Amino acid sequence: MARFYDLTVTDVQKTIRDAVVVTLEPGPEAAEAFAFKQGQYLTFRRDFDGEEVRRSYSICAGLDDGVLQVGIKQVEGGAFSSFANQELKVGDTLTAMPPMGSFTADLAPTAARNYLAFAGGSGITPVLSILKTVLAREPQANFTLVYANRGVNTIMFREEIEDLKNLYMGRLTVIHVLESDAQEIELFTGRVTEEKCAELFEHWIDVSGVDLAFICGPEPMMLGIARALEAHGLAKSQIKFELFASGQPGQAKRSTTAAKASKGAAKTQISITMDGATRMIEAEKDVSILEAALANALDAPFACKAGVCSTCRCKVIEGEAEMAANHALEDYEVSRGYILSCQAYPLTDTITVDYDQ
Repeated sequence: MARFYDLTVTDVQKTIRDAVVVTLEPGPEAAEAFAFKQGQYLTFRRDFDGEEVRRSYSICAGLDDGVLQVGIKQVEGGAFSSFANQELKVGDTLTAMPPMGSFTADLAPTAARNYLAFAGGSGITPVLSILKTVLAREPQANFTLVYANRGVNTIMFREEIEDLKNLYMGRLTVIHVLESDAQEIELFTGRVTEEKCAELFEHWIDVSGVDLAFICGPEPMMLGIARALEAHGLAKSQIKFELFASGQPGQAKRSTTAAKASKGAAKTQISITMDGATRMIEAEKDVSILEAALANALDAPFACKAGVCSTCRCKVIEGEAEMAANHALEDYEVSRGYILSCQAYPLTDTITVDYDQ
């Protein structure tokens, strides 16, 4: 399930001072596995001083670019992002899982859809993949991008976005909102808040005509934008999120319900199906399903362990579990029984989960 492949680094380019675009090439045996959908991400694995580190980075290439590329912004204290920005070079090998993630949408080549995207900082990475693919493969589609940054010098892919504006003139609208750099239009200065969105929707963006909205950035910004979109008529099903955390958040505390449930019975029996094989393990109820699997030498997939990336997604077949945090699954996925195993704690004495569905 959590199979990793070697990818050869064929190019490393700076996009801003502290961010790089890395071009990767899978071997012939893995080419099919790395066919991606616009907006998906790769999970990388590397040892640093004897400790395995896994990090997820979004694909920034469009489907028609003919390459596999990820954008990696350096994070203070981040082992992998610092390595990628300071040491990674052409010819090196990186190890990664095949593309994953649901921050995407099926293409409709004959439809005349209107897309709206909000990106904050490095949250532009998956949005750029979506934008390029949609404009190329849906010739009647229109796309509006609201891109928030601290200042002009922190805008990732600035030149590429300008080139796309010229290539798709009349179909692509880009609004830069800069926190520290003043602009001619006052509305475009400051942070993207719920109130600022309301003003944008009143004067610049007709939300009533939007078919799909994508939001990728810090959680507070995303929640404010989502509230504004819903207040102006968009349904939750029309809004897609991708939380772009600058660091790896710690494990969320368990909820009161789960904590109480664990007092009655300290142990639970967990049946785990992975790669067509099923194994039964025993674990304490205050241990997440993912941690229980890893403790029993099961190679369960994971990356962030914070409920952000959805790499550890699996389905509950029997029994019940409660998630302490969920920043990745859609409501319809949860209603169908899917969980993030890194954040899921058993509520019943037995539980069956399937990573293959």
